[in-house]
Amino acid sequence: MSDIPTAASRPGKGRGKVPGKARARLLAAAARRFYADGVSATGIDTITAEAGVAKMSLYNNFSSKADLVMAYLDARHEEWLGLYRRRLEGVRDGRGGVLAVFDAYADHAAFAYEHGFRGCGLLNAAAELPAGHEGRDVVRRHKEEVESLLCGHLGELLPDRSEEAGALAEHLSFLLEGATARAGLEGAGTRLEHARTMAANLLDRL
Repeated sequence: MSDIPTAASRPGKGRGKVPGKARARLLAAAARRFYADGVSATGIDTITAEAGVAKMSLYNNFSSKADLVMAYLDARHEEWLGLYRRRLEGVRDGRGGVLAVFDAYADHAAFAYEHGFRGCGLLNAAAELPAGHEGRDVVRRHKEEVESLLCGHLGELLPDRSEEAGALAEHLSFLLEGATARAGLEGAGTRLEHARTMAANLLDRL
């Protein structure tokens, strides 16, 4: 679907393996702690304690904390794609496809997070990573894929107007990211609901 590296395609100990129970528990614990407390503030001991596994189990599945962070970014991307694909089921036209993207973001915001919704987990992680870090590339490519999905759906609504579809996809991606940021600050998905309504109204005027 995109050229975002996945667990199977990127080199690194553990990422190409079939997930086992310990690996799944470690990833789930890392996802909770990275999102709630931040990547830098979360140590290996915290993750292994929450996962209920020995520290050696972590190093049997991941070569380092950095490797675990990359696996977390992969998992977060795949999680969003799963939400989007479920929303896409039954969609019959480009308008519905565009709104499915917005709905997938709202679904993510509605998860039962420990400290409430804090915005996009991928962007939160990227903000902690240094310039040039491969994790930032993963996040950038995820956002590019979201915009590409919007552009594809808009192409159905605007056949033979590819330039306009591209510009509108960028517009809607900015609306989506802005709404996600505000929703994260407010700890609720209300801004994403407003953004969806704005997007629907815009599509109705095409």
